[in-house]
Amino acid sequence: MDTQEILKKVRKIEIKARGLSNNIFAGQYHSAFKGRGMAFSEVREYQYGDDVRDIDWNVSARFHHPYVKVFEEERELTVMLLIDVSGSLDFGTQKALKRDIVTEIAATIAFSAIQNNDKIGVIFFSDKIEKYIPPKKGRKHILFIIREMLDFHPESKKTDIRMAVEFLTSVLKRRCTAFLMSDFYCQNSFEDVLTICNRKHDVVALQVYDPRAVSLPDVGLIKVLDAETGHEMVIDTSDKKLREAHNAYWRNRQKVLSDVFAKSSVDSISIATNQDYVKQLLQLFALRN
Repeated sequence: MDTQEILKKVRKIEIKARGLSNNIFAGQYHSAFKGRGMAFSEVREYQYGDDVRDIDWNVSARFHHPYVKVFEEERELTVMLLIDVSGSLDFGTQKALKRDIVTEIAATIAFSAIQNNDKIGVIFFSDKIEKYIPPKKGRKHILFIIREMLDFHPESKKTDIRMAVEFLTSVLKRRCTAFLMSDFYCQNSFEDVLTICNRKHDVVALQVYDPRAVSLPDVGLIKVLDAETGHEMVIDTSDKKLREAHNAYWRNRQKVLSDVFAKSSVDSISIATNQDYVKQLLQLFALRN
């Protein structure tokens, strides 16, 4: 992709994402992802029922009357996008590749974050940390992130979610809200590290999948390629048993994934490439209110 083409795509995504974050997500994002810290706001006269531990003894001594410190919730968040850039994301039988949908969702979350004066950072991962962009504020920073998402070329095609989650836990010392975005085609178990990470941070899992992962059409012989291993094979989609086994594999895989998220107390949604991701994100936000 040449520079002009990238800039055109960045602009197109910015217009769409900003529109969504301004018109649809502003209030929902704010209430769904609240700051967790408490910051000093002011002092006021002591009232019956106030916690005596909040008394400001210096001010009280000066005015010969008890005064208490008032604290407010710190609204500012650090938001981290953990984005899977492995080979399996370069697949799509509908209007868009999984990677395209992930980019749009990430951009929408990013613009919602800066509207709330939050910092945003990114971890691109495959089976290694491909790139880490530390959290910062501002439109310029977000446009840089979107440009990276559009033109990023990973060194590896494989996936290791465990490693990505461990990296987040170690690299970010202060609590953050982390969006883990992947199709979750991963051989390694990651439930234990996700549980640990979610105790320290607020982790949300966003699965993006193609409808062909759920069911195969009856179109006879087709060649399929595993984008992560490079393995090719020919399958006969007219075989009903094969189509049923394919669907059973998907259902079993989703059950395992759902159990992992439930046990690690991570909120999650699954978004198909032919679905309206706006509706799905709003459901996620509503779930957290």
